[in-house]
Amino acid sequence: MKKLSNVLGLAAALLFTIGLASNASAKSHSWSGWISDSSCGAKGMSANHKNCAMKCVKEHGASYVFVSSRTKKVYAIQNQDAVTDADLGTEVTLTGTLNSDGSMKADSITPKSGM
Repeated sequence: MKKLSNVLGLAAALLFTIGLASNASAKSHSWSGWISDSSCGAKGMSANHKNCAMKCVKEHGASYVFVSSRTKKVYAIQNQDAVTDADLGTEVTLTGTLNSDGSMKADSITPKSGM
């Protein structure tokens, strides 16, 4: 009987863990901010930074990052190919998911509405 209760307890814990994992699956959210480069980070939150960000990424090996307008926190962008030259130099809305490592996967990047 003790063995059966241990097995049932283990099965319940496993099902609970699976349920948490499925609920924790990445849901898409939207953030307002700027696309900058990994060398400048939050210092690149301006229209004047567009050419610098392009040069740092294309010529100096930096990567594009997203900087939240609200918190000024810098997030690595997992899928660099989601960023276009048009995304630089203007405040944008990034829609995507926040990964467990703190990076973002961008589903879309669009100019912030109302601009």
